[in-house]
Amino acid sequence: MRVPVPIVTTTIDGRQVIYRDRKRYWWWLSVLSPAIPAIAVGLLVATGGVTWAALMPLVIYYFVIPLVDWAIGEDFDNPPEEVVPQLERDTYYRALLFLSLPVFFTSFFAVAWLVGTHPLPLWVFLALTLGAGAASGSGLTVGHELGHKQSRLDRAGAKLICALTGYAHFCIEHNRGHHSEVATPEDIASARLGESVWSFALRELPGALKRGWYWEKRRLAAKGSGFWTWRNDLLQGYAITLFIAALLLAAFGWIMIPFLIIHHLSGWLQLTFANYVEHYGLKRDRRMDGRYAPCEPRHSWNTNHIVSNLMLFHLQRHSDHHANPLRPYQALRDFKDLPRLPSGYPGCFVLAALPPLWFHIMDRKVLDWASGRLDATNLSPAAADRYRAHLAAA
Repeated sequence: MRVPVPIVTTTIDGRQVIYRDRKRYWWWLSVLSPAIPAIAVGLLVATGGVTWAALMPLVIYYFVIPLVDWAIGEDFDNPPEEVVPQLERDTYYRALLFLSLPVFFTSFFAVAWLVGTHPLPLWVFLALTLGAGAASGSGLTVGHELGHKQSRLDRAGAKLICALTGYAHFCIEHNRGHHSEVATPEDIASARLGESVWSFALRELPGALKRGWYWEKRRLAAKGSGFWTWRNDLLQGYAITLFIAALLLAAFGWIMIPFLIIHHLSGWLQLTFANYVEHYGLKRDRRMDGRYAPCEPRHSWNTNHIVSNLMLFHLQRHSDHHANPLRPYQALRDFKDLPRLPSGYPGCFVLAALPPLWFHIMDRKVLDWASGRLDATNLSPAAADRYRAHLAAA
């Protein structure tokens, strides 16, 4: 692979700083990994129906990647602060975000075409649709990165990719709600100690929708506009989702209804699982005036597992992101003494899907982070008595 050109800058005191982004060309994994469902479709067609290929997206995302993460390990490299402005101005990294958009849509339409034109066994239909939903759900990572930017083009790209899974409210809810209330009991997108991912989903999915609508209504009201207007970012995103659904229904018929429902739900859960592992049990302290202290890197779970980070545009360096929301993915840093996840997100999603295993591994980490004080954690009210009794007996 081509050796990246070094970034060279000179500090105020005359010191020369040279930095080479060793991951510069490896970020193409983030662009190409959503193609896995389309590759599975190609294998199914090319082999005349070797149905095992239908499992390929799920197996790669939730089995192969965690194993590779474990085998290769973590990357603790940080760009020197002196070169961050040049990294931020480098349009190569921004271009990769936009280049990923057609890959997401190609995989989605490839699976829709196969489902709509071929008689498939039920398990093949489900495996392919869930795999496509998992890939499209990871597209919300791109929406997340673009949605934090100020330009109209970036925000349009975020709106487009969020519409792929019918999650138009994501950027609004995330930027105005989650970033304000993160790591507090009030935040519907911050998981509580003792709360399973399935219980969290029942709270987070409707809560995110409600909070997105609330903030968009407030934004429009501040501009002197009602909610039902073409300027409504939510309605624009949902219109794109409905347009895509109408095209598929016209092209392939009613089989698209279960396909779209399962695909979108799978994509939503991808985001829900990410939200769950990112702040599980962590809580910001209250100050004397009753307000919460500012969000710090220690209020998000971090992981430097290199392969999954390269496939998710550094989303897993979540600690620096919440402390510095406008910092682009290529410049996100690692810090010492951060709360650390045991694996990259794909591996943690598997753990979270098995609540007893997740609690066994993560509850100890949360309590260590809180120096053994339950009151310093974001504790689930439903689990409070159980955790207090367990600590008292220990």
